[in-house]
Amino acid sequence: MLRCAVVSVLAMFVFVAVDSKAQSDPHTEHAMTEPSYPAPAPADDTLPPDAEHAKDALSKSPRHQEWVDVQMPDGQKITTFVVYPERKDKAGAVIVIHEIFGLSEWIRGVADQLAKDGFIALAPDLLSGKGPKGGGTAELGEEATKVIRSLTPDEVIARLNAVRDFALKVPAANGKLGVVGFCWGGSQSFNYAVAQPKLNAAVVYYGTAPSDSAALARINAPVLGLFGGDDARVNATIPPAEAELKKLGKTFTQHVFDGAGHGFLRQQTGRDGANMRATEKAWPATLALFSEQLK
Repeated sequence: MLRCAVVSVLAMFVFVAVDSKAQSDPHTEHAMTEPSYPAPAPADDTLPPDAEHAKDALSKSPRHQEWVDVQMPDGQKITTFVVYPERKDKAGAVIVIHEIFGLSEWIRGVADQLAKDGFIALAPDLLSGKGPKGGGTAELGEEATKVIRSLTPDEVIARLNAVRDFALKVPAANGKLGVVGFCWGGSQSFNYAVAQPKLNAAVVYYGTAPSDSAALARINAPVLGLFGGDDARVNATIPPAEAELKKLGKTFTQHVFDGAGHGFLRQQTGRDGANMRATEKAWPATLALFSEQLK
């Protein structure tokens, strides 16, 4: 009887200890519920990976990937992920602007796909220097979405200009440069078309358009907008911008994909296939613009 009582007490102690750790460790439940088996392979490797497959795509990529510190005039450094295409001639460069979450594996996966498609891709961490001990997105963690809102428009443009200057000096670059952005980065892509008169092309994935007609008048580059049909907040900004840009004689092509949601390129399996159908149309349109304007 005594032995049984001791075993029962020990069992209760172990249960309490495990339960206490489960409550104190926010990752425990996540680790218990996440499947351990491999995710299915993406159906089409001519498209960027979705968020689930980005890590695997990056690890298997044969292309040269590197991290560089892009120097700004004031001495700050912008940590930037650069991927080179495998081609014998010089290539156009594309800056990939991340979402509100900061520089993620998924954005790096998009950059790698752009390199696969023939472009030098540069994905800067626009939160560089904003994290603890001068770090960026990785150091900020969940605080990234809060800190990114503290970036001023002038600060974002200055950082993108520094990356642009670096890109144009890359020996393998042909001197042409485009920009593509997603969500928060989509809005920044549109804004960069306003701010940078020598930009060659801009692609906006589900980002809001500038509302200032004077700002829109400064756009020189052709702009391509790609939007999910079920994204009323963003899509409300399209008609006024489209009307103003048409009046100004600017090139603005936009596609709204029925049934697709905000962030469809990241979440390709969502919305009963609508996100994938949007991706299958949006990515070729992106490549067509860059191929035409950055050659």
